[in-house]
Amino acid sequence: QVQLVESGGGLVQPGGSLRLSCATSAFALDYYAIAWFRQAPGKEREGLVCISSNTGSTFTADSVKGRFYMSRDKAKNTAYLQMNSLEPEDTAVYYCATGKYYYCSGANLDGAGAWGKGTLVTVSS
Repeated sequence: QVQLVESGGGLVQPGGSLRLSCATSAFALDYYAIAWFRQAPGKEREGLVCISSNTGSTFTADSVKGRFYMSRDKAKNTAYLQMNSLEPEDTAVYYCATGKYYYCSGANLDGAGAWGKGTLVTVSS
């Protein structure tokens, strides 16, 4: 039902910043919570930040708190992930996903409704 397309990944030096975008189907951000996840090689997929659709409140994982910030633009049907002070450990494929409901479960979703295909972020000098 909902389609998601991530973009903005690439190579960045340690300490640098990067902004990822997640383009969604029309009105998706009005109805569903949306979150950013990442998966590094050999590791489990990790929830990073979630935004509830009704209030716009954000919930951030401790691992990226203070460095990663999520926002949304309903008019553009787009969610963003601003990543600062990037470290080599942040290297991963980053995904966005929408939930089944309007609310978040911490930095995660209460059941995922749709996933993008991901965008690769590589942090290296």
